[in-house]
Amino acid sequence: MNTATSPLPSPAVSGAATAPTVELRLPIQGMTCASCVRRVEKRLSAVVGVVEAQVNLATEQATVTADASLPVQALKEAVEAAGFRVPVQSTQLAITGMTCASCVSRVERALRRVPGVQQAEVNLATETAHVTSLDGVSPDTLIAAVSKAGYAATLAGGDDLSASAEPVRPPWSTSGGPVLVAALLSAPLVLPMVGMLLGQHWMLGGGWQWLLATPVQFWLGARFYRAGWAALKDRSGNMDLLVALGTSAAYGLSVYSLLAASPHAGHGDGPVPLYFESSAAVITLVLLGKWLEARAKRQTLGALAALKALRPDTARVRRDGQDLDLPMAQLQHGDLLVVRPGERMPADGRIAEGQSLVDESMISGESLPQSRGPGDRVVGGSVNGEGLLLVTVTALGAESTLSRIVRLVENAQAGKAPIQRLVDRVSAVFVPVVIGVALLTLLAWGLAAGNWSQAVIHAVAVLVIACPCALGLATPAAIMVGTGTAARHGLLIKDAQALEQARGVTTVVFDKTGTLTEGRPHLGALLTFGGLSEADALSLAAALQQGSEHPLGRAVREAAAERGLTVPAATDTRAIAGRGIEARVQGRPLILGSRQWLVSLGTPADGLDEAAAKAHAQGMTVSWLAERQEGSAPLPLAMLAFGDRLKPESVAAVQQLRAMGLRTVMLTGDNRAAAQAVADRLGLDEVHAELLPEDKAQRVAQLRSGGAHVAMVGDGINDAPALAAADVGMAMGGGTDVAMETAGITLMRGDPRLVAQAIGLSRATVRKIRQNLFWAFVYNLLGIPLAALGLLSPVIAGAAMALSSVSVLGNALLLKRWKGDLQ
Repeated sequence: MNTATSPLPSPAVSGAATAPTVELRLPIQGMTCASCVRRVEKRLSAVVGVVEAQVNLATEQATVTADASLPVQALKEAVEAAGFRVPVQSTQLAITGMTCASCVSRVERALRRVPGVQQAEVNLATETAHVTSLDGVSPDTLIAAVSKAGYAATLAGGDDLSASAEPVRPPWSTSGGPVLVAALLSAPLVLPMVGMLLGQHWMLGGGWQWLLATPVQFWLGARFYRAGWAALKDRSGNMDLLVALGTSAAYGLSVYSLLAASPHAGHGDGPVPLYFESSAAVITLVLLGKWLEARAKRQTLGALAALKALRPDTARVRRDGQDLDLPMAQLQHGDLLVVRPGERMPADGRIAEGQSLVDESMISGESLPQSRGPGDRVVGGSVNGEGLLLVTVTALGAESTLSRIVRLVENAQAGKAPIQRLVDRVSAVFVPVVIGVALLTLLAWGLAAGNWSQAVIHAVAVLVIACPCALGLATPAAIMVGTGTAARHGLLIKDAQALEQARGVTTVVFDKTGTLTEGRPHLGALLTFGGLSEADALSLAAALQQGSEHPLGRAVREAAAERGLTVPAATDTRAIAGRGIEARVQGRPLILGSRQWLVSLGTPADGLDEAAAKAHAQGMTVSWLAERQEGSAPLPLAMLAFGDRLKPESVAAVQQLRAMGLRTVMLTGDNRAAAQAVADRLGLDEVHAELLPEDKAQRVAQLRSGGAHVAMVGDGINDAPALAAADVGMAMGGGTDVAMETAGITLMRGDPRLVAQAIGLSRATVRKIRQNLFWAFVYNLLGIPLAALGLLSPVIAGAAMALSSVSVLGNALLLKRWKGDLQ
């Protein structure tokens, strides 16, 4: 392929203690095989200031970690020195708010700090900025940088950001046009070969063959010469060099035979041996293979393109009582969005008014629409189902959930799986070895049989059938499709390593609160005394908790609402810190609080402890409802026991993992009784309670040292050390940012069943990688010896080489059919 798509500089910047680093993704044009990848990586790694360089053939981009002070131009020059091109783009911005030369300097500095920007020039008189950057740097990113510097910016020449994102028609050279023209020119050369099998003589004269083959060789095949020459100048090789050498040998031998033949050749001495059909057919078939490969690559990026397409181009904003349709770039934090039924949410926000069902399937993988009302969060890109919603914007641009998802998917697709390292080592010596085998084939056939023309053809077959492309695409193609499929199922893969390592998990370690349980208390038991009904006791307790933001207070109110109880009004309400709350309800002085409070007021402890023993054994938290008595201790009216309810999916999640042959463990900071109760209900293999965050990490390390391959699943800040200590960290999507940043895989829904799906998809992806590598290696190991032995013609070899890359990509695309099977 000669084109690169979707290359985006990463906005993530990391800083070490000594030298801050930045991560850049450079689009690269002209790479065709694994040897090209190796060459670019070598050049980039040699640049002073580069910490790490990884090149992905499937996405046609390089991910470079380098000193923040390293200019992009140095990386661009390194790529160009290797014989490839880094496309750049120019963006014109209109800047408002500048008043002097200092403003100009500030805006220029802000723009130049954007990863991928090569040059930024700001003109105070025209109030414009001209930015030269790597192809793919988003105008939104540049506008955000200017805004952060204290100024406003829009795209010059219009405010519609969608115009800048219009798809550009690919050049003719990368379309199917060259394939069609090459096929038309090659057909008269190849069809006589078919005619010979039928006993027909359709062979053209040598001059006509030369006229048809020459434009195929030097016009349509010029790309192979250019790329091959660039590889030679860099003292390396690639697929283009092999094709150029092979077809040039066949073409050159044919021209020599044609010119050296006597005027009477073909009459008494038999036909002149010409091989124009071999050179033309090989180039045609390779061009066809590359065109099919490009189409397959676009399909592998389909999931990412679908995610990017979720964001609408405009948003309807209510300002000063008027509804305005504005470009996304003009949205601000706190804006009130008007979202009609059937429309997509333009940005992350919180519902201020309205009730509706919201379809989040493309983002979270949840197939059923979710009910959302005032106060609920909604995600940009989700679809409003049936009601008009007013949504307050809470996140924009790179901060939005959709942008973070796209960024994670892009990072995962750009990264290399550990298994790819072996392929890189093989590709480093592949082309030189193939050229050596071709030379040996030429000498062996020439010296042994004395027929140097036939020796050249056998050597050409060796050069043509060798295919480093299939090796280079085997792993990244599967990774790209796998991460895209994961995103559709609500799984965000942070990097290729996490996707590969999840396959080998033998033990899954869960946090309890918020992972296996809902993470919030509910009323689990209610015990009344003195003939008071449960309904009356609960309504009195709810009256005391009116307006309380305490988690237990909310649990009481929710329980009363679920039963449809009428809650009376409370007066003289007073909260006692660390003890509870008291008020008058229906004229009765009531208190709701802890055992310690009642005991301090004179209530006998033995009676309270006996009643609460069962609840405590189950790890529940107990509160007491009591009525104050004049001159005596409060009279207990009811005991309310609170517990953390298991998620409905937790039992199925553990059963799925056990069915996959995995061991399940729970680590929690909760008390032992509560932890054991949860473990017994779920059927966990092992449970450890009352652990500090560092204790969880130590337990994970102990499991790993015992030979287990550990996946840790958690959602809170306290889980971050354990997530980092595990082989694979999995964070629940509703958890903290710290947990999601630490984990290698994020589960976009708070559904623990996604753990089994993540492991199942990892197994499926690694199977595809191994299948691709097996066929790529076997193809070359069988094809090259067959060609060297003279058992394959160059035409058949060219067809096989063209199909090898397409078959690898086609096999990877089968992952798109994955429906959540766990094998």
